[in-house]
Amino acid sequence: MKWQTIPEMVLSAADRFGTAEAVVDGPVRITFVELADRVRRAAGALASIGVDKGDRVAIWAPNSAEWIIAAFGILTAGGVLVPVNTRYKADEAADIIRRSGAKAVLVQKGFLGLEYSASDDVPVIDLKSDFLSSGAPFECQISGDDIADIMYTSGTTGRPKGVMMNHHQTLRMFSEWCDLADLREGDRYLVVNPFFHMFGYKAGVVASLIRGATILPVAVLDVDQVLELVETEKITMLPGPPTLYQSLLSAPNTRDLSSLRAAVTGSADIPVELIRRVAKELPFQTIMTGYGLSEGGTATASRPGDSFEQIATTVGTPCDGIELRIADDSEVLIRGYNVMQGYLDDPQATAEAIDTDGWLHTGDLGKLDDEGRLSIVGRKKDMFIVGGFNAYPAEIEGFLLEHPAVDQVAVIGVPDERMGQVGKAFVVTKHTVTEQDLLSWSRERMAGFKAPRTVEFLDALPLNATGKVMKDQLR
Repeated sequence: MKWQTIPEMVLSAADRFGTAEAVVDGPVRITFVELADRVRRAAGALASIGVDKGDRVAIWAPNSAEWIIAAFGILTAGGVLVPVNTRYKADEAADIIRRSGAKAVLVQKGFLGLEYSASDDVPVIDLKSDFLSSGAPFECQISGDDIADIMYTSGTTGRPKGVMMNHHQTLRMFSEWCDLADLREGDRYLVVNPFFHMFGYKAGVVASLIRGATILPVAVLDVDQVLELVETEKITMLPGPPTLYQSLLSAPNTRDLSSLRAAVTGSADIPVELIRRVAKELPFQTIMTGYGLSEGGTATASRPGDSFEQIATTVGTPCDGIELRIADDSEVLIRGYNVMQGYLDDPQATAEAIDTDGWLHTGDLGKLDDEGRLSIVGRKKDMFIVGGFNAYPAEIEGFLLEHPAVDQVAVIGVPDERMGQVGKAFVVTKHTVTEQDLLSWSRERMAGFKAPRTVEFLDALPLNATGKVMKDQLR
């Protein structure tokens, strides 16, 4: 590989792509040369407040040019990036920031009405202030084996775990991703996937810098804005969840979308008819689907020439250097350079996830067809996916049990036409409470994708002999 670290790759883009546009965010237009300069200055600003090699810095903010500069500034200062889900409420975000040991938090003040207040002497810095441009240019010496980022994924026990990945892993994986997704130099890439997620940050921002594509960040997904940007900015690359393409298909025919060339989707069951319509009714020349997880990056992908059926019903074959097998209980196991370095400060959970032979136990259930293509058929621990976001019943149940009227609760995912799946809660109460009260209470305390959409009241939950809820009976 030609680069050892992500900062080396990012800063080299100045020489590789010069004055081409690197980032377009509203009126902000930044060339690759300017981006490298801003990243070095951001690194200097972070170093000036004491961020040193290996220190963690959290970003709790929506997609923006400043997010990109801050993230690469953190890495260039020698730090470790900790992206925080913007859909979290303040308490959820604070838990992650505290447990990550973040030395500073970068936020966008007032986004979605959320405010993070400083605690434990952790400085809170507004991304939109002049902080990022205030430092003297700086670069820290780091190696490819150093941890680059810690992405938090909700565990089935309900407590998010910090997945550690190093520089080498990300560079190798997303260099290959560029080929599989047909990302090219000069592409104009509308990044609707959130930067706090691997899809947005690594398959979006990092991949664009590897290949020399222009990044156009979208802070909040608004289909009208997406259509306008596709037309006015001549977008060529538009990955996203299946719901995005459904929205494009149902949009009025008044927009010029002829620039679109490459689509990438995944993370949910995709109707074959949707892929067929995307290929037939939209200008896309290539459509890729894949399977990935925080602990193992993008593990499988479809290949050019795959049929609509294969793209929709499977997640492709393993990427280079990645082994895949199906365990006796149908769990998908993955092994290779892509497997995480472990969960932060959680050796027990790490040992449970990665066995002594190096196989990562994904928790997903799958099967392989005769040509080695993987299909995901279910989730070992009942996780469900809401509009592309993983929702974990145990975590949601933990929140609901805090309500004074709730005695017992079980949450499952149920089909939803727009979101793929949404949560349904089965509740045994201590005293009377209405469905509407519980739903409103949930929405105030949980990210929107986690909050149940319906509640069914029961006299008792169906339990097996060991006292565990039999969720298959609830379904």
